[in-house]
Amino acid sequence: MATTHNAPSGDGWQRAFVLHSRPYSETSLLLDMFTEGHGRIRILAKGARGRRSQLKGCLQPFTPLLIRWSGRGEVKTLRNAEPVSLALPLSGLMLYSGLYVNELVARVLEQETAYSALFFDYLHCLQTLAGTTGSPERALRCFELALLGHLGYGIDFLHCAGSGEEVADTMTYRYREEKGFIASLVNDRLTFTGRDLQALASREFPDIDTLRAAKRFTRIALKPYLGGKPLKSRELFKQFFIRK
Repeated sequence: MATTHNAPSGDGWQRAFVLHSRPYSETSLLLDMFTEGHGRIRILAKGARGRRSQLKGCLQPFTPLLIRWSGRGEVKTLRNAEPVSLALPLSGLMLYSGLYVNELVARVLEQETAYSALFFDYLHCLQTLAGTTGSPERALRCFELALLGHLGYGIDFLHCAGSGEEVADTMTYRYREEKGFIASLVNDRLTFTGRDLQALASREFPDIDTLRAAKRFTRIALKPYLGGKPLKSRELFKQFFIRK
């Protein structure tokens, strides 16, 4: 379960990634960052866009960083930043997938709440995307399920919420928010087979059908956290496929 850190500043160096950046004043950047020990924080990088700034090249998404900051308010002040390595090589579809993961983290996580285990799930997802030549779907579904788990979303995929019996491969189960999966003969977007649920529980998707079911479920489960505002990265996805 996540725990809140009340420390006023980064105590020593913290591992971190830039989730999103935007210009601030003439030479600065306002950064949303995901840190190992303090979760999502907002940081002002003064002078980072200046001509002589040594930070200009490293304060980019997908670059592993070590950072230090100060400040007690909602917006911290960056003191130091050093790249741990080169940026993870994401391009094409994998780049858009990484942007989706970043937007998901920025939208869903509360500010200054530690999710140390999720930080490594996030890193693993980016590394998997960087090393993938095929579809990003498996990596994205595994990260979404990890994110839901760290948010305290405790759904039992392997047992019927009505009877407590183990789900059967060929049976169908309808999802009910905050309750789980109930055996049902109804067939709609909230209905999943026992095989789908077993794949969700193991986070192993042997075919396109289980992958599609996983995507359908994570969209349903993440919707309350995202609210009604659409994800910009999904629009970029669509534009990418149109151009292709």
